[in-house]
Amino acid sequence: MSTILQPGQLLQRGVSRHLASYGFACIEELIPSRGLRVDVMALGPKGEIWIVECKSSPRDFTSDSKWEGYIEWADRFFFAVDEDFPTDLLPPDQGLIIADAYGGEIVRMAPEAKLAPARRKVMVQKFAVTAARRLQVMRDPDMHPDRG
Repeated sequence: MSTILQPGQLLQRGVSRHLASYGFACIEELIPSRGLRVDVMALGPKGEIWIVECKSSPRDFTSDSKWEGYIEWADRFFFAVDEDFPTDLLPPDQGLIIADAYGGEIVRMAPEAKLAPARRKVMVQKFAVTAARRLQVMRDPDMHPDRG
């Protein structure tokens, strides 16, 4: 059975593939804090944490007021859009990735704002627990992801 992916999910896939080429492990739809859900969180080979917000259309960007709350949860924050997106709508002081369903390219590196050690520990733990639970559910589809 095949699943049809939405435009934002296709961007997530391409971003994750691209960041994997730099040694990052990625998780889609991670919740760093109540009321927030990041599109892609990437954990780098040196423990760095990047968050990528995927925008599938100008309307998707202009209707989102939560993205600024994601910045404090990462060392670097990026927007990912497709090649037809009018990038002049995006804040010039954030990173930019142009992507499609199969890959991407970092066209503007995000500024670095190192996380405090306590916040980094929380994020790495959320990453690990989320990844482990998702893997467990894949292996045991009858298990509820939030219960042991």
